[in-house]
Amino acid sequence: MTATASPGTAGGPAPAKAAPASARQPGGAGGRAEGGVLNAFAHSFLVLWVVMAVGPVLWIALSSLRPTGDITGDPFGLPTGIHWENFTTAWTEASVGRYALNSVIVLAFSLTGTMLLGAMAAYVIARYDFLGNRAVHYLFIGGLMFPVFLALVPLYFVMDNLGLLNTRPGLVLVYIGYSLPFTIFFLTAFFRTLPGAVHEAATIDGASHTRIFFQIMLPMAKPGLVSIGIFNFLGHWNQFVLPRVLNNADEENFVLPQGLASLMVQQGSYDANWGALYAGLTIAMLPILVVYLTFQRQVQAGLTAGALK
Repeated sequence: MTATASPGTAGGPAPAKAAPASARQPGGAGGRAEGGVLNAFAHSFLVLWVVMAVGPVLWIALSSLRPTGDITGDPFGLPTGIHWENFTTAWTEASVGRYALNSVIVLAFSLTGTMLLGAMAAYVIARYDFLGNRAVHYLFIGGLMFPVFLALVPLYFVMDNLGLLNTRPGLVLVYIGYSLPFTIFFLTAFFRTLPGAVHEAATIDGASHTRIFFQIMLPMAKPGLVSIGIFNFLGHWNQFVLPRVLNNADEENFVLPQGLASLMVQQGSYDANWGALYAGLTIAMLPILVVYLTFQRQVQAGLTAGALK
């Protein structure tokens, strides 16, 4: 009578060696170590990005509080005192106040026109079917691929022939035309995500197209409007190329980027007031920071609304 070989004896197969617990479990020590390395790399990259983005802004803000002698002697030093007179000099003597007022006037009309016309065009393209709908949409999208530098020379002569060269209304119209393609492209996609049942219910109740747009659809599109409004605000406030070419006759009509560029050129002399220049740059940055920090949640909601719907 023969006996059967038990596992582990000379006649039987060798027992399989158990794998380490870290290899059997997906979330073991090996996975945690790899995740820790990736997290450390990601956090290091984000810290470096923050330093690169915030560093120059903080340096300009600190330099605006220092006298010119300290800036030229130690450009990266800390302020020994708060010199608010730099802002007074920039606002009055360097005409930053007049430049800022010109920018506010142009921005008020150009941003309002861009948002109103862009929202109306995007709503019609997104919600109504008509002959040439797709062609009109592609025409606006094509405007995104057309560099503004290619249009400067013909745009200059067109504005000159219309009598709008070196005028605020002309600059406002150019800003609107420059911003409409991206505005329509963004809002068209956003209006398509809105529920059509609300539009149909309002139509059945006898609401006109104008009432449906202004009282129903436009409030529903508020996140998208705020998001694209912030982008247009930044673009119009920081625009330099278009006013440099189309609004260069009278320094009294310069917008803020033009005025700061002119002020920077004047700093080439030995009696340059660098504190006033940095104060002017700080004044130019403040509206951008305030607007973005105020509406950052609405911007994030507008950018993610289409994906969530």
